[in-house]
Amino acid sequence: MTFKQAIETAVAQNPDVALARLDEEKARQGIRVAKDPFTPRISAGSGLAYSNGFPMSIEGSAPSVVQARASEFIFNRSQSLSVAQAKEDARGAAIGVTAKRDEIAYRVASLYLDAERAVRVGELARKDADSQAQVLAAVQAQVQEGRALPLAEKTAAYQLAAARQMAENLTDDQAAAENALAVALGFPAEDRVRPVEGARPAPALPASEEQALQSAVESSAELRRLQSAIASKQLEARSQKAQRWPRVDLVAQYGLLAKFNHYEDYFRTFQRNNGQIGMSVQIPILAGSAVSAQAAQAETDLAHLRLEMSAARNRIASDLQQSMRQARRTKSGAELARLDLDVAREQLSVDLAQMQEGRLTLREVEQARIVENQKWIAFYDAQYAAEKAQWNVARLTGALLGAVRGMP
Repeated sequence: MTFKQAIETAVAQNPDVALARLDEEKARQGIRVAKDPFTPRISAGSGLAYSNGFPMSIEGSAPSVVQARASEFIFNRSQSLSVAQAKEDARGAAIGVTAKRDEIAYRVASLYLDAERAVRVGELARKDADSQAQVLAAVQAQVQEGRALPLAEKTAAYQLAAARQMAENLTDDQAAAENALAVALGFPAEDRVRPVEGARPAPALPASEEQALQSAVESSAELRRLQSAIASKQLEARSQKAQRWPRVDLVAQYGLLAKFNHYEDYFRTFQRNNGQIGMSVQIPILAGSAVSAQAAQAETDLAHLRLEMSAARNRIASDLQQSMRQARRTKSGAELARLDLDVAREQLSVDLAQMQEGRLTLREVEQARIVENQKWIAFYDAQYAAEKAQWNVARLTGALLGAVRGMP
């Protein structure tokens, strides 16, 4: 996969993102649950029974062939605030999806860079092992001719073994990185995702640290989630206090009575179809200590969330400052590594020309080639560190996914 394909695939099917979306859907359904008491609830059934003597009530209603009840909140301040809280919780869950998506995007970007580095450095390590093998062969020939000490052969054999071990380790690192990348993209654990070689633009750094900090604070999903949680807790506290408010419910009832209950023997008039509709008004006189205790608990949670938000702001500012410094430092390091590589490449060209003139041996040229390979590895490592630091700044400022979408 390309870098862009990997990020887009992770956003679409990563398990953690899918779980966050399920939490968001659950929160949206919570709004319907909170609104339910404000919609009419109608139930019908039968309280059919035979009466002997005075007709008594069954579950508060007279025995009837068919009975139906309807109820609905007309005014309930506490429940209205609970509906508002459910809406705010749903908004917070949506912000949680955004936060998880950004987190997974950066994780996949890091894994992709790890796998890409393992591929590049592994190829150079194998070339380095080939050069070390040629050096060992040249040294062995010199030892046989008496032009080199046996110690030189042992040293060359050790360097060859070390180069081969490094190449094997990098092969294992590549397999582990590609496997971790596949799992992060939502594929089975036995799969591997290999990066596609090719140039890609790195995200641009903000013009200044102040601008970066402003972007980070404005786009931080963590801060927005905490703001939503604070708003939700405020509504919860108000909802608990509103339990002292009056409550008005719509009530309605219908009953079809039967003559075999002897109603006409005990009441002056009798009719089979009976109904009533009206309002039930309840005014709390003593709400109990639980109301104030629950409101106090919500206020305590609010204080906790405000402290979390302050700590999060400080952490974001500190992380961003450190990331900006790291990005500048690694960018300078990458430029320095490029210059060092240019020197090594030029030196190898000079050594090859001198070997053709008979002024240098094959062993000396292979040593120069080994040095060039090492400079290539240092250059790739410096590039890797610089690009990873730039993507980290993009993550903190909320520009990561925008930079990925802008790629060709």
